[in-house]
Amino acid sequence: MRILVLGAGVVGVTSAWYLAKDGHEVTVLERLEGPGLATSYGNAGGVCPGFAGPWATPTITLKALRWMAAEQAPLKIRPRFDAQQWLWLGEFLRNCTTARFKQNKARMQRVAHYSMACLRALREESGIVYDNASDGILQLFSTPEEAEGGRRSAGVLESLGIAHRLVPPKDLGGIEPALANSPLTFTGGLHLTKDETGDCHLFCRALADLAAARGVLFNYGVTVERLRASGGKVTGADTDAGTFEAEAVVVATGPWARDLLAPLGVRVPVYPVKGYSLTCEVEDRVRAPRSSIMDEHSKVMVSRLGNRIRAAGVAELAGFDASMPAPVLAALRARVEALFPGAGNYAEAETWHGFRPMTPGGPSIVEPRGPQGLWLNLGHGSNGWTQACDTGQLLANRLAGRPTPEVEG
Repeated sequence: MRILVLGAGVVGVTSAWYLAKDGHEVTVLERLEGPGLATSYGNAGGVCPGFAGPWATPTITLKALRWMAAEQAPLKIRPRFDAQQWLWLGEFLRNCTTARFKQNKARMQRVAHYSMACLRALREESGIVYDNASDGILQLFSTPEEAEGGRRSAGVLESLGIAHRLVPPKDLGGIEPALANSPLTFTGGLHLTKDETGDCHLFCRALADLAAARGVLFNYGVTVERLRASGGKVTGADTDAGTFEAEAVVVATGPWARDLLAPLGVRVPVYPVKGYSLTCEVEDRVRAPRSSIMDEHSKVMVSRLGNRIRAAGVAELAGFDASMPAPVLAALRARVEALFPGAGNYAEAETWHGFRPMTPGGPSIVEPRGPQGLWLNLGHGSNGWTQACDTGQLLANRLAGRPTPEVEG
C-alpha cells in the first residue's frame, strides 16, 4: 500500500519504520529540514515507562490554581482569547476524577511498557545508538510530603509489577554520586531501575537513515497545505511542493494536526503544552549526573546524554507562543546548577522550547478517523519519546488488522 506519513518527529519516523517493515511503500513529508527538529529535538531525554501517566489527576486542580500566581511554576496556564484552550481545559477537568485517572493511567502504562519492549527489540535488531543508557531514573524528594507521595507511588508501581525501589537519603549517593556536591537536602528518592535515557533527536536521525535504507522516501522542507479526499476515501495531500497521492495517510504532526484535520470534519482534542530545556557540555565528569534524575520539587528532569547534560521542565498552556521568557530559563538553570554545581558549562547552554501535543486525559490517539484511509498517530504529550515505538508498531498492527494484546488487553 502507498502510505503518506505527515511529520518526521519521533512519532512520524517510528510510524514510517514499522509500516516499511510491513512492506508498505512509505513517503514521509516534513515541513522542517530534517527529522526530529521540533518537539522531538530538545526534550528531557527520559524513556520513562515508570512515570507514564496522565497530568489530569484528582489533585492537580488546586495545585494549578496555586501555581498561577508564580512565574516559575511547573505548570502555568496563561489564559488566552482562544476557544480551543478553554474547550481543552474543560475536558481536562472532566478527566481529573479518580475513576478516569485510574483508567487513563492503566492505559498509558500498558502502552509505555510495550513501547520499551519495542525499543529494545529495535536496538537489538538494528544496533541503533543515540547517546542511550539503561541505568534507570531517580525521582528525588525534597520535603516529607514529597517522600510520602513517593511511598504512595511505590505502592501503585508494586501493584503493576513495575521494577522500582524506595531510596533513603543516605543511599542516594550510591545511585547518583554527584549529588554529594549539591547544597540541597533531600528526603529520599524513588528509583525506576528499568527506565532509560537517550537523545530523541539523535534517535530520529538514526532511525530515519535506517528507514531510508528500507526504501522510505523522506521529503524535508515540504509544508502540507491540505489533505485530499474523494468518494469517502483519502487520496493524498496537497503541499507547497505539489500533490502527493496515496492510498492511506498517517497524520503524525503533533499539535499542528488540529487545523489540518478540521476541513475533513475530524476534531482532535489536542492542545500545545509548551516545555523548555537547556543543554550544555559536561565540564567535570565527577560532578555530572551518571544517568537521569527527576526533581519532584521543581518538576525538572536532568539527564546525562553522552558528554552533555540536559535539564528540561515547565508546562505552559499558552497556545503556540514562541517566546522564551528569561525568568523561566533562569529558574531552569538555577535548579540544575543547584543539583549538579560545576558539572557543565551552564552559561553557554543551548536553550530550546517545544510544544507537547497533549490530550485532556493523557492517552494518545492511534486509530482511523474520518475518510477511509486516514489514520492518526498523535496526542502523546510529554510521553512521546517514551511511547513512540509502541504507537508506531500499534499503528502498523491496526492497519494490517493484527491484534496487539499487550496494549489492548
